[in-house]
Amino acid sequence: MNLFPEQGPDADTPPVCSAKGCRVPAVWVLAWNNPKLHTPERRKTWLACEEHREHLSQFLGVRGFLKDVVTLEEWSAADR
Repeated sequence: MNLFPEQGPDADTPPVCSAKGCRVPAVWVLAWNNPKLHTPERRKTWLACEEHREHLSQFLGVRGFLKDVVTLEEWSAADR
């Protein structure tokens, strides 16, 4: 199963940033959940490049959705 829907069907294609219109390879994973919709342990993910990490984090943080920000490498290494 593809953990990163932004990644193309070709496994060699790196996952890209979730920011609208950005096609830069992702470096960060922003784990979040909407407590009105998701159980507390559920984590949705957005991917971010260096340029968009702060903007996307702020967007989720203002809403109280942001739970964690880790590198894509760390996220991929963890058994999630």
